[in-house]
Amino acid sequence: MYDYVIAGAGSAGCVLADRLSRDPGVRVLLIEAGGVDRHPYLRIPKGVGKLFGAPTYSWHYRTRPMRPGGNPDMWVRGKVLGGSSSVNGMVYNRGTRADWDGLEELGNPGWGWDSVLAAFRAIENNALGASPTRGTGGPLHISTVRDPDPLCDEFIATGEALGARAVPDVNEYDGERIGYAMATIKAGQRFSAARAFLRPARSRPNLVVAPNTTAARVLFDGDKATGIRVRKADGTSEDIRARREVVLSLGSLATPRLLQLSGIGPAETLRAAGVDVRVDRSLVGARLREHRCLALRFRLNAPLGANRQLAGSLAQARTGAAYLLTRKGPLARPAYDVMAFLKSRPDAARPDTEVLLAPWSLGALTPGRPAEVEREPGVSACAMVLRPTSEGSLAITSADPDAGLDIDPGYFSTAHDREVATDLFRRLRDYFATDPIASRIQRETFPGPAVASDAEEDVVRSALDGGYCGFHAIGTCAMGSGPEDVTDPELRVRGVDNLRVVDASVLPVMVAGNLNGPVMAMAWRAAESFLADR
Repeated sequence: MYDYVIAGAGSAGCVLADRLSRDPGVRVLLIEAGGVDRHPYLRIPKGVGKLFGAPTYSWHYRTRPMRPGGNPDMWVRGKVLGGSSSVNGMVYNRGTRADWDGLEELGNPGWGWDSVLAAFRAIENNALGASPTRGTGGPLHISTVRDPDPLCDEFIATGEALGARAVPDVNEYDGERIGYAMATIKAGQRFSAARAFLRPARSRPNLVVAPNTTAARVLFDGDKATGIRVRKADGTSEDIRARREVVLSLGSLATPRLLQLSGIGPAETLRAAGVDVRVDRSLVGARLREHRCLALRFRLNAPLGANRQLAGSLAQARTGAAYLLTRKGPLARPAYDVMAFLKSRPDAARPDTEVLLAPWSLGALTPGRPAEVEREPGVSACAMVLRPTSEGSLAITSADPDAGLDIDPGYFSTAHDREVATDLFRRLRDYFATDPIASRIQRETFPGPAVASDAEEDVVRSALDGGYCGFHAIGTCAMGSGPEDVTDPELRVRGVDNLRVVDASVLPVMVAGNLNGPVMAMAWRAAESFLADR
């Protein structure tokens, strides 16, 4: 018997396991469907490209086709200690003051900027040093890009030429800005949530970590959650009990799935899947929002950038050997080296787009096959509507926990998202037509001249067919003050007792940017609520 049973050892689960187990009088169990994070590629920032498609380390969720006649997408999430923080691009954002204060204005007290900023400062050990918004001495190491590719300075200078402010820390300023990405990297190695929070905590006798253990459904006694039924690596099942609370930290896809499998969700969906309805909750799995990234790629007119170091097995071997000796070079950097937050139109109230820039380029995407770095020199941009308003949904299709989900991404279903995406696409082309980066460009290789900058339909089709999932899904167990909201501001699931959700699924709207940092800060903040209740 444990006091707390936490399902999911990702960004949130690792933080909760650390904080709750600091009380030696409390027993905590953390379960994770994936294995331990020992593979050396999980330590190398760009090494995850070798593992991203591997089912041993990642879940792969197939969506509905992106559009009529289009292809489905594959959404990848981490399946290993550390969760997606062990396989992500490592970019570290916080969201802006207005984003977090907006959560509080929606009826979620305690989630405003000042409250969450305290959590960010507590978890951070920022290589840039302490400031009013940065923390040092915390368990999570944050750094900026070391030994950057020379093209990256030209990326930043081009942003300045277009009016963006060049900043050393893109998280310290909420206006239009450009700079090197902050990342969860230390001395050229990935610094996942498992490394930051779980590894130090595992020495405590009151914390048990159970990898290769899959949550099958939540157990109840009446309206009270009492534990989780799990499936072990050998196929056997076991019921594990919690004295105080069951916590779901499986992410915006797997947490609503487990709730639905446990009888909490839209009654019609549950009955169609053969699941008995415990609590009819129409919004479990609804209100899904996800970033869809527009992609642009360009051929360079000179042998610059990182393609020559990353394309082909021989080049990768040489670059890998250099990395092992120095912990530097392209393998030691985050997925994207430079990032910018820009306005799609001059009259926008605040930046409403995010742009990620890299001194490398991928070849054409083929559904079902991993993308490969091009041999010819190139650069690329991945850009997104920062606060999408389009909503999708997900639903179980069977009572079998291994059955696939029905995921409707809902991309670009609102006029806001289509308009901002089109304006963003136009601004990206203006960016690459501006010196100094324009002097390096030979031609645009994707999407190319077939897509006009002001043709909304073409821009959206390009994003759906040749863009990327942002891996930032939210909203499927969104918190709020209304009786229909899945979770309350303390992240308790409405309609049952002793059951909470702590992951990105509780966010009703985007806290703009990449979500790994916000999820860890939310978990740190949520732990205070657990401790107060106790």
